Amino acid sequence: MPAEIKYEIIKKIGVLSETKSGWRKEVNVIKWFGNNRENEPKFDIRDWAPDGLKMGKGITLNKNEAAKLAEMLIKAKEEL
Repeated sequence: MPAEIKYEIIKKIGVLSETKSGWRKEVNVIKWFGNNRENEPKFDIRDWAPDGLKMGKGITLNKNEAAKLAEMLIKAKEEL
């Protein structure tokens, strides 16, 4: 049986998209708990089931990584 993933959603930032089945790609700030996790809140981008009880694979970013990504996206947008 897989280990239970423990987390706390600190802040819901927004929804990037939603599928016809109701799954939503969300940006949140989440504090993850567990053996191999730091307790520092992380920016998190992943798919969530309509009931919010199931999650898909995603990506977590610390503050520095999120700031770099934002800079990169702004620059890429200007170059389009």
